[in-house]
Amino acid sequence: MSGASLLQRASAAVLAVLARAVTGVRPIWAGTLPNGPLRIYFANHASHGDFILVSTCLHPAERGRTAAVAGADYWSAGRVRRFIAGRLLRTVLVERNWVERRADPLAVMLAALDAGESLIFFPEGTRNMTEEPLLRFRSGLYNLAAARPQVELVPCWIENMSRVLPKGAFLPVPLLCRVVFGAPLKLEDGEDRKVFLDRARAALLALAPRKDGTPQ
Repeated sequence: MSGASLLQRASAAVLAVLARAVTGVRPIWAGTLPNGPLRIYFANHASHGDFILVSTCLHPAERGRTAAVAGADYWSAGRVRRFIAGRLLRTVLVERNWVERRADPLAVMLAALDAGESLIFFPEGTRNMTEEPLLRFRSGLYNLAAARPQVELVPCWIENMSRVLPKGAFLPVPLLCRVVFGAPLKLEDGEDRKVFLDRARAALLALAPRKDGTPQ
């Protein structure tokens, strides 16, 4: 194992302990088992801490092979962010600016899957800073599902993380969080892109708590 891998495993373990201490995060495996084949965990996105919370909920072996997909424009800006993304965290950086990018984001993600890595993926494409519970899905999840149909697509609803680490905050606010893992999806033969994305979005929304705070 390389020095970078050892550092990433150690960092992931430390972050998992800290995340549990701050959020008391509780995984709810409502539609699937914790261990399984290669997966794409697709989740709602409202905080930079979202992928840490999903990763924390995974078993150590699964956590060790799971990388978060993140925007290169943010995580490559500045020496500190580059060090965090490249050395401390398991990240697959994709360039979101189609005019300036030098590598195809889909090719980068497929290369990670082909190397045996599961992915944590945010199909909204950016953090949701609106009052809407979930933004419209971009086409990335469909493209991944079409290119690698054998990979499980597991919806994950992250609850409360936007209040623990809101935009602009450096220190987290202690609040209880949950991550609800739903039943895996797959792209049906001949399924239209929009139909699939709407179905995947509905499956994720179905995991969100009701307005009274109780689970669905």
